[in-house]
Amino acid sequence: MRDMSVPSSLPHAAGIGYKSRHYADLVADPGPVGWLEIHAENYMGDGGRPIAQLRALAERFPISVHGVGLSIGGDRPLDRDHLGRLRRLCDWLDPASFSEHLAWSTHDTGYLNDLLPLPYTDATLARVAAHIGQVQDVLGRRMLLENPSTYLAFDETTMEEVDFLSELARRTGCGLLLDINNVFVSATNQGTDARAYIDAFPLSQVGEVHLGGHDEDVDDTGRPLLIDSHGCAVVDPVWALYRYTIAQSGPRPTLIEWDTDVPAFATLRAEAARADAILSPVTA
Repeated sequence: MRDMSVPSSLPHAAGIGYKSRHYADLVADPGPVGWLEIHAENYMGDGGRPIAQLRALAERFPISVHGVGLSIGGDRPLDRDHLGRLRRLCDWLDPASFSEHLAWSTHDTGYLNDLLPLPYTDATLARVAAHIGQVQDVLGRRMLLENPSTYLAFDETTMEEVDFLSELARRTGCGLLLDINNVFVSATNQGTDARAYIDAFPLSQVGEVHLGGHDEDVDDTGRPLLIDSHGCAVVDPVWALYRYTIAQSGPRPTLIEWDTDVPAFATLRAEAARADAILSPVTA
């Protein structure tokens, strides 16, 4: 069983989300890329080229497994078959970190291809905590929970998101994944202070940081509306918020997250180098 007293065993360096088109580039010259993250659901099969390539990469890089399908916040029981497949993946891969989202994607017998937000109430807290406990018991490892990007607030919410996440970490012993872009997106959409969110966040529980891109739009009233898209470069205000966070937290494993309109490997490597340039003075 993994040591559950630490959020993750990833290096305090920049990593990238792995895409198979970059396999040859990674093997030839990874440059500043210190670790890789995969989406669990892409590697739950029993064989084939994806598994063979992942096994080869795991000999050279620490691997983080990021789940997108558990529906931790769903109001029905977790899918035991899905959880079993996740355990088999983690058992043979033995990743340095496993994470999921504070979100839901299931309703009745259906599955929605999205990560939907939750109201922050005592009932939601109890349900999510029970699900986290089940996941950690089955996997035999500490998981990280990621803060969501949000576009609206629920009337029934009774606590702040940071307080909700802090209490989940206290009750379950889980770690946290701090997505800086999600903080910026949510703060812009809801007119709150992103730095105040970071100031209140339990940074000691953070085992991984994410950086990604977003799309810009306007709502029906003409106010800015940001959409978490993972389809473009990290923007300067998000880099500034990341630098502010690292100055307070110390170095943390940092992922460059780019899942749509995926660029050439050189572009990802340059983004990783930019994150490393912020991490290195803190590490030193």
